[in-house]
Amino acid sequence: MGTVPLWIGFNVFVLIALALDLGVFHRKAHKIAIGEAALWTALWVGLSILFGWGIWHFYGEQRGLEFYAGYLIEKALSVDNLFVFLVLFRAFQVDEKVQHRVLEWGIIGALVLRGIMIAAGAALVTRFAWMSQVFGVFLVFAAGHLLLQRGEGVKYEKNFIFRFASKHLRVAKEYHGAKFFTRQAGELFATPLFLVLLVVEISDVTFATDSIPAIFGITRDTFLIYTSNAFAILGLRALYFLLAGLLDYLRYLEIGLAAVLLFIGGKMVVEPWWKMSVEGSLGVVAGLLVVTVAASVLAGRKVQGEEK
Repeated sequence: MGTVPLWIGFNVFVLIALALDLGVFHRKAHKIAIGEAALWTALWVGLSILFGWGIWHFYGEQRGLEFYAGYLIEKALSVDNLFVFLVLFRAFQVDEKVQHRVLEWGIIGALVLRGIMIAAGAALVTRFAWMSQVFGVFLVFAAGHLLLQRGEGVKYEKNFIFRFASKHLRVAKEYHGAKFFTRQAGELFATPLFLVLLVVEISDVTFATDSIPAIFGITRDTFLIYTSNAFAILGLRALYFLLAGLLDYLRYLEIGLAAVLLFIGGKMVVEPWWKMSVEGSLGVVAGLLVVTVAASVLAGRKVQGEEK
């Protein structure tokens, strides 16, 4: 359904939104308060719902449901990224006033990289029908990996790209506000904030290898895949600041996300012989997430009760 005017129009919207965010609303470094984060989160969720309604209205119920299902899956899987951001900012002792800048530029990089990955995935699925089953098997293994690594720390320092950058770039010893690069004695140095941005981009690519194959289990329309990814990512920064204090309480999040990956992966594997409707898929994914959050809340209350 993605015509050239639609692609151009949507990407112009994304560029305007990013320009306003970086150049107007968050031009000056400041700590993002919960109220501000809640307002931006509500705005992005509202825009996503409105966009989905437009797809539903102009292109039919099926397309609308595919967008909403894809958006819900991408949004849910992107929440796991927030744990990485939280640990990363704590490990590097990133000032709360500049965290939004790192995430904003991380979002720009993520949109470009995910666009490339979606195009490559669509080409593979279109040319080789059996790639859908390959993606499904991959998601099943990804679900198992997510469960096995549950509770482990983020080993960003072992990543090849991070180690290469640390050894081969001139890195300043101290932060320089919100700058990624600075000049010292006439030479250009990367600041520690640039290394943080690098790890943010690495983590997004890692998580995208799970989330993008997952959405191919819902729709093969590249426009819907890209737009649902974009809306999920664009609202991720505000969601981080809204949920940063609550992430530690979502103790069963990895289990819930693993269940979502397992469901979508299994669905893709058996697709040649049995297909589930988009409505059914949307209901299962939403149900799994509701159970995950409810179980986390109940477990948290139980622990608080025992501590009293």
